[in-house]
Amino acid sequence: MKTKKLQTIGLIANPDKPAGRAGVLAAASLIASTGRAVAADEQTARMTGLRCPTFPATADLARQTDLLLVFGGDGTILRAVHEIHGSDTPILGINVGRLGFLTAVSAGDLEDVLQKIWRGDFAIESRPLIAVSGEGQGKAVRTTAFNDIVVSHGAVSRIIELDVHIDGQPLTRYRGDGLIVSSPTGSTAYSLSAGGPIISPDARVFAITPICAHAVSNRSVIISSNATVSVKLLSRGMETMVAADGQILASLREGDVITIRRSRRCARLLRPGNASFFAAVRQKLHWRGSSV
Repeated sequence: MKTKKLQTIGLIANPDKPAGRAGVLAAASLIASTGRAVAADEQTARMTGLRCPTFPATADLARQTDLLLVFGGDGTILRAVHEIHGSDTPILGINVGRLGFLTAVSAGDLEDVLQKIWRGDFAIESRPLIAVSGEGQGKAVRTTAFNDIVVSHGAVSRIIELDVHIDGQPLTRYRGDGLIVSSPTGSTAYSLSAGGPIISPDARVFAITPICAHAVSNRSVIISSNATVSVKLLSRGMETMVAADGQILASLREGDVITIRRSRRCARLLRPGNASFFAAVRQKLHWRGSSV
């Protein structure tokens, strides 16, 4: 992307994080001072009192802007990615709470970061989305996820059994609390807490991670992002759900199959200056550098 195209900047804030209000107003002032235009979604404009062109839907805002600044946490980024429907407009996450893996910068660094962006000192990362399709209790399931697709038991904690195939070839049958299929981006979300690997965002792979598997031999499996994963529920009479990025899509019954593959759509994240995924990992997980 050419920096001269960054002329209209869209602002999105999480209404549940009042600390984002000051950040949005500061960003609007800094952007306007360079002669660039500011726009916002209606919810953000109401929250901040910002007077600028507004749009009722995030997708409309993305179509009319060259960059989206999203103020909140990783959950706010996920919501924005879902709502812009695979738009090419890049997103820059501004953290206004605890450090996340998707929010690239803190609100306190905003002025310096914007200066870098105006100079063209940034990179755009294309992150793959995951597509899921199938049927759950007669209901069609079809959507995309940024982080992960999860099949798990419902409110009652009971073991469920899942039959998994990769490109039509049997992998194994998992018995446990469920299964996570995550993108590289999602490797630092639910998959990580379930014991899955941390994957570099530019790796062309997905991770399949069992949740509390009832066999010590069951470990995460890394597969090509070009592969197709099918998951069939074998358990009878067990409440089982399929969710995308934490949002429940449908309930499954015995024999239901869902198919997971890489989507043709991507999310585009802007990384300013020398911002590093591994720096975020070290900071978030409190890792220390080697002294050797």
